[in-house]
Order: sequence, then structure tokens, then C-alpha cells
Amino acid sequence: MRIASARHGWIAGLLIASLLAGCGSENDQGNDQKNQQQEQPAREAQVMTMERRDIDYDRSYSAKLRSEQQVTIIARVRGELEARNFEPGEMVEKGQSLYIIEPDVYEATVNQRKADLQSAKAQAFRAERDAARYKKLLAQNSVSQQQYDQAVAEKRVAEASVAQAQAALESAKIDLGYSDVQAPVAGMISLSDVNVGNVVDVGTELATITPMNPIEVRFGLPQQEAFDLRRQRQQGADITAALKLPGSSDTKQQQLKGNIDFLGSRVNDDTSTVQARAMFDNPDGLLLPGQFARVQLKNMRRYDVFAVPEIAVTQGLMGPQVYVLDDDNKARTKNVTPGDIAGALQVIADGLESGDRVIVSDPGGIEAGTKIDPQPYSGNPEKLSAQNGDSGGASEQGKQKGQAQQSDAASQQDSADNQADDQKGEKTAEGESSE
Repeated sequence: MRIASARHGWIAGLLIASLLAGCGSENDQGNDQKNQQQEQPAREAQVMTMERRDIDYDRSYSAKLRSEQQVTIIARVRGELEARNFEPGEMVEKGQSLYIIEPDVYEATVNQRKADLQSAKAQAFRAERDAARYKKLLAQNSVSQQQYDQAVAEKRVAEASVAQAQAALESAKIDLGYSDVQAPVAGMISLSDVNVGNVVDVGTELATITPMNPIEVRFGLPQQEAFDLRRQRQQGADITAALKLPGSSDTKQQQLKGNIDFLGSRVNDDTSTVQARAMFDNPDGLLLPGQFARVQLKNMRRYDVFAVPEIAVTQGLMGPQVYVLDDDNKARTKNVTPGDIAGALQVIADGLESGDRVIVSDPGGIEAGTKIDPQPYSGNPEKLSAQNGDSGGASEQGKQKGQAQQSDAASQQDSADNQADDQKGEKTAEGESSE
């Protein structure tokens, strides 16, 4: 009984010693991993100190092409349409005869008005002679004052008749001119809305002339951009406009340059935009009114804003965020409100303050508390974006390396456990043998 009791006590002690050795090994390994994390060197990252500044950028807007001086031709007199002097779709010149509307009728009216004028002048001549004669007779007391006044009144009526006849003649001449419908502007003419031989009335639409050069583009700018653009124009800045047609493969059209010649003075109540207009040369008539296009304004400027490279803004649990450095150069998250995109820069509308140090290089692998070795910002946001793919590859390699290290540590732990089990089995066998 003593031998069995001693054996059981010896086995229990051996098991307790093995467990304590295993716990000590695990604690030592955990401490080693913690020390390795604490001893990891600070990660290098480009850091940008925030301050308000002006930034240049390009913007594009959807627009519709228009013709600045498009004209609808209408009949100004009534009559039969006797001739059409153009082919639909051709270019017509200003002053070119387009239609003829019964000119003989209006020539006859002109001749009649001329005759009426001659008759009125004859009556006015006679009334003037009568008034002069009555004036002499009144001086000789041969006629009464009433007779003289009557002669003067008839003279004035005759003069008014002459003026009336003259006005009627001028009106007839105008109508005769309207019988030859001429092009008020140069441009491409549409199909004729009325065929030859039809009787047209005053106000009948005949055709439309569309000037093709230059071409007009109207578009709307958001309030803030319109404000900044007006400020630039007042400072004499050179704002160029480029025209891009959707789906067009013609490089010549893509290279069309223009200029802004109008910026509205009020905000549209429905769209909250300010209307602007740009003019583009169209000498070959390739662009047509009614086409949809995009207008790109180059060298625009935003004033007094915070802006960071677009890569610096990430998505956190609370929304968009950036990483900033604290006094110990450790990364901390800060929620922000993004504004407009300006090329490779992201305008920050809210969330940053002057003096904040923002990490602007690849944030992959950075988390709150990461020790950072701050490097000066290169000033090239496009380069940061281009390097994002390489940084991602490096991060992936680091991740794989960490996984390999974890696998090696697990293998070492398994070997230690197996060795302890073997030692335990040998000691147990020795005990049973002595027994």
C-alpha cells in the first residue's frame, strides 16, 4: 500500500511539474511576441501639415450646343409663293433672296400710292395760293377775317394730306420689299415649310437659318464654382474652355478650344446654378446645334481650402476619415467631410484644422496607435496614387511574412509539446519498472 501510494504521489507531482513547465513556456512566448511588437521600428509615411491654400483644378460640365443667331424666316406680306431660290440644307449668305411672294401686286400698290401723293401735292399747292391771295385781300378789307381763316385751314389740311400720302407710299414700298424674302443672317437653311404655289399669310413660317460658326455652348456652374470663377475673371486669369462630344473619336473635335464670354449675375432658383456661356469656332460646320457635349474649364481655382491627396482619405466605421499624428508621432483617426475632387486632390469641407499633420501616403496597414516616422510630403499627389499599387504589394508581402512567422512559431510550440509528452512517458515507464 505504501509503494502504491508513493507511486501515485510521484506521478501526480510529475504531471504538475509538466503543466507548470508548459505554462511557463507559453508565458515566455507571449512576452517575446509582445516585446517584438513593442520593438518594431516606426513606419515611414509622408506627412502634410494642414493650412488653407488656393488650388488649381479642371472641371467639366454637361452642355448643349446652340446657334447664337438662329433665325426663323416668316412671311411679312400675304400672297402666293411664286419662287424659292435655294436648296434645303445649303449655306446661304446674308441678303440672299430666298422666296418671292407676288411682287406684281405690291408694285401696283406702290404706283397707286405715288399717284395719290401727286394728287395731294396738287391740292396743297392750290390751298397755299388761296391762302396767300386771301391774306392780301384781308389787308385791303376786301374779305372778312373768317374767309381768310378758312383759307389757312384748307391749306393745313392739304399739307396733312400730302404727309399722309407720303406715308402710304413708304408703307407700300416696304410691303414690296417684303415680297422678296431675303436671308437676315448667313448660315445653313432648313427644309422649306411651304411649297411654291401656296398662298401664305402674314406670320407664316417659311424656313429656319442656323449660323454654324461660331457655335454657342451654355451650361450651369454650382454657386461656389461660379463665385470662384467670377473672382478669377476679375483678376484677369486666363480660363480656357475645351469641347468634348460624347462618343466622338474625332481628335479634331476633341481639341476645340474656346473662351467664356458670359457668366450670369443670378442663381437659378430651380437648379441653384449660375448660367455661363462659351463660344467655339466651327469653320467646317462639323458641330451641330442641339448636340450634347461636355465643356471642360481649365486652370480654375478654389480659394482658401484644406486639400489632401485623394489616397489619404479612407472609409472608417464612422464614415470618411484621415490619419493624423499626435504629439508622440502615433497615428490617430479623424473623421472628415469630403468636398469636391480637384484632380488628384480631395478638398476637405470640414473636420480638419490648421496645424493638423495628416498622413498622405498609402495608409494600408496603418491603424490607430501605429508609430510613424514622418517624412516630408513630396508635393506630387499623382505620384502617391501611382505608388499605391506598389505599396499594396509590399503590404501583402509583409502580411505573408507575418503569416509564415506565425506558422513557424506554431510548429516550434508543437515540437516542444511532443518532447514534453515523450519525457513524461519515459518517466512513467521507469516508475512502473521500479515498482
